[in-house]
This record gives sequence, C-alpha cells and structure tokens, in this order.
Amino acid sequence: MTGQPFAALVDWGTSNLRLWLTDSHGEIIAERQSAEGMGTLERDAYPAVLEGHLSALAAPSDLPVVVAGMAGARTGWKEAPYVETPAPLIGLFQHAVRPEGASRTVYILPGVCQRAGGAYDVMRGEETQLAGALEQGLDTALFCLPGTHSKWALVEGGHVRRFSTVMTGELFQLISRQSILRLSVPEESDAEADPEIFDAAVSQALQPGFALTASLFSIRAEGLLSSGEKMNAAARLSGMLIGAEVAAIRDDLVRYGKAYIIGTGKLTRLYARAIGIAGGEAVMLDGGLLVRRGLLASALSLFDHEFKD
Repeated sequence: MTGQPFAALVDWGTSNLRLWLTDSHGEIIAERQSAEGMGTLERDAYPAVLEGHLSALAAPSDLPVVVAGMAGARTGWKEAPYVETPAPLIGLFQHAVRPEGASRTVYILPGVCQRAGGAYDVMRGEETQLAGALEQGLDTALFCLPGTHSKWALVEGGHVRRFSTVMTGELFQLISRQSILRLSVPEESDAEADPEIFDAAVSQALQPGFALTASLFSIRAEGLLSSGEKMNAAARLSGMLIGAEVAAIRDDLVRYGKAYIIGTGKLTRLYARAIGIAGGEAVMLDGGLLVRRGLLASALSLFDHEFKD
C-alpha cells in the first residue's frame, strides 16, 4: 500500500459493503468489498466487521471513517435520522451520527426523506451519490438511479427538491416469477437481447392513455397466438414497465432535456434507451465514483485536514 490515507470511506448497503482508503484528494489507496450488508448483520456485529476490513488493509488504528447507506437505517448500526426535502447536499455531514462500539472515529451520514404533499418517500445512500454529482458541478439536474427500487431525484441549487421511488425492478421479478406471465418469461432471459422489442414496448407505454394493468396480459396472449414470429417476453415486459416509469417523469425530462443516470450495467443501458425514446438525452455517471466523492466531501468537512496539501 502506497500513499498516506486520509480516511476510510464506506458505502454500507443492504446486501453489500464497499470500503475505500483514500487520500485527501480522493485517490484510492486500497479497497475492499464483501456481502456483509445490513441485511446480514446484527447491530453489535458492525464494529468487528468494520475493523476486520480495515485491519486487512493495514489501515492505521486512528484512521477516521465516514459511512453512507443502510448502516444508518433504523435496523442498522445506528439510526441517522433523515434530512427532509428540500435537503442541502453540501450540508449532509452536519446531521451525521456517531455509532456505539467503534474503537475509532466513525460518522454515519443521514438519508433524505420527503413528506410534502403527502408524497412520502425515503432514500438512504443515493443522496451521497447525488452529493458526489454536486462535487463535479451538477447542482441543478434530473437524476435517475436504476435498481430494484429506482430513484428519480430533482436537484436544484444543490438541494434535493423532490424525488420518487419506483418499484419497477421488484415488479418485474414478481410479475415474471409469480404471475401468469411466468409461463411466458423464461427464468434465464435477457431484455437487452432484443432492442427492437424493448423499444416498441417503451413506445407503447409512452402513448397517451396507456394503462399498464390493462396491457400486461397481452404478453401472455401473444405467446399463445403467435406462430413463429420473433418474441421476447422479457423485453416486452421490461419495456412496458420502464416505459411507464419514464412516462411518469416525462414533464421533468422535457423541462431539463436530459437525465443523468447513476449506475452501470445492462439495466442502466435499458433506462438510457427508454429516456432517448421519450425524447430526452441520457448521460451516464459512475455510481461508485460519485459515492466516493460524496463521502470524501463529508470526510473533509468532518475530520481534521491533517493530510491535505
């Protein structure tokens, strides 16, 4: 390991933990990743898990740590209460909490919640990625964070003004595995394999008057009635679901002209296609890089700048 570490930055999610030792400029000195997410841990296990990873990287015993994600959930290490919208991304560190049992300085960053107009919603972890985007100059923009529960967030003047969580990924799994459509969607299926079918389904979902629940069974019917025509039920289902999701934010997409997609992999490429079909521009951002930038910005505010040039 070369270089002098400034802090340990930790993205502690439900399923996974990612940890980086970085200098004060964000350069990675060493990193670790494991499946020891919040969903697998009892509250009193967090200190030992953290120290185990830091020890494996030969981190100094007094190296401070800043954590984002589900470690700050009610059932995590220590609850870091939500900051309500409009939430200033640059000041999230001011609401960080110190967990019990740590043998070094550890701060857990808060999530963000929304209550306005009865549109109740929460995020925990994504706000740190948005803070990372702010660090690279995106202080006013529309963001899309695809996943099992996708997030759409509107950031204006460095504040999370409003956001919404869409259960598209979970709906795909439930419908394709537990509904009548399980007979049409193979378990090993790839929506990205047939872009024409996916695009057509997105276009269908973007039409005025489209009703998702009144259209889903057509996927099953097509499989029963088609006679050799090209068909990919996974691509149609995915296109309908993502298309309906994009249709719901189309006004914002028209207003801003583009959406910044945070993430990597096939799912982000499908969202980029859908955004393009809806008339917007999709700009891809690296989620891992953004969460490190957001964590580092908080670390620089929280800790002494002993190693900063």
